[in-house]
Amino acid sequence: MTTVEVKEQGRKQIVRGVVVSDKMTKTRIIEIKRTQDHRLYHKKLIHQKRLFIHDEKNESKTGDVVMAVATRPLSRHKNFRLIKIVEKRVAE
Repeated sequence: MTTVEVKEQGRKQIVRGVVVSDKMTKTRIIEIKRTQDHRLYHKKLIHQKRLFIHDEKNESKTGDVVMAVATRPLSRHKNFRLIKIVEKRVAE
């Protein structure tokens, strides 16, 4: 049995977001929110971005907080892969 070496070319982008959809097989949609102050009016602006990520084992569910890493294009929209589930959704 041989070992596989993984070589990283520089730093990979790692994102953290909340799963908003788990209706596709092996694909999740996560939403990333960030806040920014307006330069003139000093109000908080909320920027949202939705990303498609690859979840090989279908582990994450809607409401979970997950971390994903940038990877080669896996499909037309998927460019990220699930690393781990940071926080599970609390069932009410």
